Amino acid sequence: GRLIRMADQNNTGGPLSGLKVVEFDGLGPTPFSAMQLADMGANVIRIARKTGTQAANQFTDVVIRNRSYIELDLKDVDDIASAKKIVSHSDILIEGFRPGVMERLGLGPSEMLSENKKLVYGRMTGWGQKGPLSNTAGHDINYISISGALHAIGTKDTPIAPLNLLGDFAAGSMYLVFGILCAVLHAKQTGQGQVVDGSIVDGTANLMAMMYSMFNFNQWEDRRDINLLDGGAPFYTTYKTSDSRHISVGAIEDKFYLEFITKLDLKLDELPNRTDKSNWPELKEIFQEIIKTKTMREWEEIYYGTDACVAPILNFEEAFVDPHNKYRGIFPKAFNIIQPKPAPDLSVTPAPKITDKHKIKLTEAELFSQWGIN
Repeated sequence: GRLIRMADQNNTGGPLSGLKVVEFDGLGPTPFSAMQLADMGANVIRIARKTGTQAANQFTDVVIRNRSYIELDLKDVDDIASAKKIVSHSDILIEGFRPGVMERLGLGPSEMLSENKKLVYGRMTGWGQKGPLSNTAGHDINYISISGALHAIGTKDTPIAPLNLLGDFAAGSMYLVFGILCAVLHAKQTGQGQVVDGSIVDGTANLMAMMYSMFNFNQWEDRRDINLLDGGAPFYTTYKTSDSRHISVGAIEDKFYLEFITKLDLKLDELPNRTDKSNWPELKEIFQEIIKTKTMREWEEIYYGTDACVAPILNFEEAFVDPHNKYRGIFPKAFNIIQPKPAPDLSVTPAPKITDKHKIKLTEAELFSQWGIN
């Protein structure tokens, strides 16, 4: 009840208004986690290295939006003392170093939680804080490999990495944010902080729950491009158009499938039975022969507004100006950069406007003043 009342009173600042977050400089899932919190109104300060990597035009420009930064040298005794002071006045800490690094700096969870009992200590790693691989290097593509997820994605011959969306940002960042907010609720209720062990391997396995279940019930073959949702089904895959572009088809349900084939000028009783997997290659050939006779945009016009579950596969520039995306304001232009809006939309406490705070460098004195640190 108290959290809801706080949100109501601060609905112009976002649902996380009032939360103070310390983010230790990192790449990939760590800054993206902090972006999610900052987007929703949390007061995030990024502790950056004294190396000039915080330049406004660095490649993580959008991902480090909505927060200011302070530069500290974590090998300097005085700067470590400043970091400890900032953390002791925070609700949340986010770090993405290898296990043991923060402990060696004197900023580990046992020390920080003893000084700030309500602190939520968010840790982001690929392998997790403990385990045979926990101290080895790796990247998204490695973490999604050992859960079986990467094995299931790609062509018959080759696994294909789904960018770093599945590992870093879905299994990593979003699960860390979820765990942090769970821990914040607990801390608000009890005054007790805790450590959130964000492991990309763990998160990937959790995301694969439906596929594992289907496999256990013999509804999923443990190979690629042969299953319902991996591109194997002729009614859930992509097809090339006459202009060498592609459309996506997701006509799984009978009524959607019927609409899909009807607009191809095909009749259900004249086609091979789609429930028999052995017919899938033939059906794919039939659909492809027809689809390659028109352009992507022509097919878009034919299927637009129908329940056939067909969509054009747009490139970035096309996605930025797509009518549906424009209607929902998905790609605002903020500070001359096209970027995705905060998500999801909230009816009472919407995310505040995207700010250019990531270009603002604060001194220790300025930050201490803003945060009320003596």
